[in-house]
Amino acid sequence: MSDEAQPGFVRVRMDLSYDGTAFSGWAKQAGGRRTVQGEIEAALRTVTRSKDMTYELTVAGRTDAGVHARGQVAHVDLPEELWAEHREKLLKRLAGRLSKDVRVWSLTEAPAGFNARFSAIWRRYAYRVTDNPGGVDPLLRNHVLWHDWPLDVDAMNEAAERLLGEHDFAAYCKRREGATTIRTLQELSLVRGDDGVVTARVRADAFCHNMVRSLIGALLFVGDGHRQADWPGKVLAAGVRDSAVHVVRPHGLTLEEVGYPADGLLAARNKEARNRRTLPGAGCC
Repeated sequence: MSDEAQPGFVRVRMDLSYDGTAFSGWAKQAGGRRTVQGEIEAALRTVTRSKDMTYELTVAGRTDAGVHARGQVAHVDLPEELWAEHREKLLKRLAGRLSKDVRVWSLTEAPAGFNARFSAIWRRYAYRVTDNPGGVDPLLRNHVLWHDWPLDVDAMNEAAERLLGEHDFAAYCKRREGATTIRTLQELSLVRGDDGVVTARVRADAFCHNMVRSLIGALLFVGDGHRQADWPGKVLAAGVRDSAVHVVRPHGLTLEEVGYPADGLLAARNKEARNRRTLPGAGCC
């Protein structure tokens, strides 16, 4: 995965959103399952008349099946001549080709050093849940989780504060071979709206697999009184998966925004993000 487009190619930043309900996640999969990456790459191939050539997308944050995105970012390296030929009409042609549950909002030449994944300095998600005894508004059913116990949002916020900062989130992540679970959780706060929906704002420099949904699962146990406010912090400190921490359903989760540094800092961030992280004081390797 190069920091720059190869000679003869232009790196194009793509800002997009999608309703994840009918997708089997972002990443292409074997077996013909419908994915966001697969759909966009196929549409791009068609509207640029590239026949059997696929220009692969690199994304800021891969989302699982059923997870939505409002502010997703990707990049794609296109031949200079193809970009010059199609750039003026490419956005409109993609709109005409893509299904209505995925939209590309902008296509711009990326600055030097830009990588949609490794240049990002934070990702912000929202998780939405309601404890309304009657259930979820039918118009929101694909975006809001129903929790059938009353939730104490103040208790959830008290528990959330203890999780902020740089930690090894192994207790809240699905492990992947060779991948670190050290992350910096920059924000975790919950607010109940006038409609009764509780929205959790979750921001970190990066997330490991199932991290957000596991954190929300732990906080829900605090909110409904099954655990004390210090319990999620104790789970974090233990460093191992706790069977009581449930990975909540994906449909309440939306990737809202991805943050990047100033253009002049992109290359440095790109390099930093590829380094394997350790906690201060931890032994090497």
